[in-house]
Amino acid sequence: MRLRWILSLPFILWFYTGTIAWAQPEASIEAKTRKTLHSDTASSSSPKSLTFTASTDQRFFFFGDTRNDNDRRVPVSVYGVRAGFLFPSQHERPNLRGGRLASFKAGAGFYFINQHLDEPGLLPNTSESVTRHLRIATVYYERYLLRRKAFEVSMPIELGYGHSRYERDEGQSNKHEVARGVFLPLGVGVSAAYQFPTVRWLRPLHWFGLNMLTGYRFILKKDIPDSQINYSGFYISVGPSFFLENLTADIKYWRQKRKRNKLN
Repeated sequence: MRLRWILSLPFILWFYTGTIAWAQPEASIEAKTRKTLHSDTASSSSPKSLTFTASTDQRFFFFGDTRNDNDRRVPVSVYGVRAGFLFPSQHERPNLRGGRLASFKAGAGFYFINQHLDEPGLLPNTSESVTRHLRIATVYYERYLLRRKAFEVSMPIELGYGHSRYERDEGQSNKHEVARGVFLPLGVGVSAAYQFPTVRWLRPLHWFGLNMLTGYRFILKKDIPDSQINYSGFYISVGPSFFLENLTADIKYWRQKRKRNKLN
């Protein structure tokens, strides 16, 4: 019952927010006077070009084929990286407050898993435990739904292409491949992020923050059709976050400030 409620969150948020604005996690530039503030943040509040963004991504997936002795799913660590662009908003959004505005984020990611499966019989015609190696390339579209100062909510949708390889261990230096295949995953989730505030004497603080992601992955095509392998399942990610776009914005700000000082 709890899983159904979690999975319904993306659609509840989508319905609630409707056509509200979306936000990009980038703090506005501080200044001593209102006039200077307006001058320094004009390009940040209304970006005219794409902004590059990238981050590491660790998630815990609850695959349908990975269970404990009580037949409960156990988390599997999935590591990866994501990179893409923040696309500027074309219209003013009343639901966005503070920071550079962006309607959505889009890009690509890469993930990998090396997992030992001590469950004989998952693959057809095998009775031994195996080790699986997964490599997954994804494209994603992440729509921003809500922003309040340094807090934001977004909805990532991902489509991937995965390659799997299964090996039977026959000693440390002798491994025998028993199967390989291609699968197509589709994921839908909800992400919430908080970036630390900007401190005048410690601007790098707002390069960092916290992020929480939860969602569900569906498998559109199985890699081994006759097996009991099942990658569908709930996933979650909670941990620190690095906002690359805040770093690049500060570099631009410092360059502009240095030029003004030279002119003066």
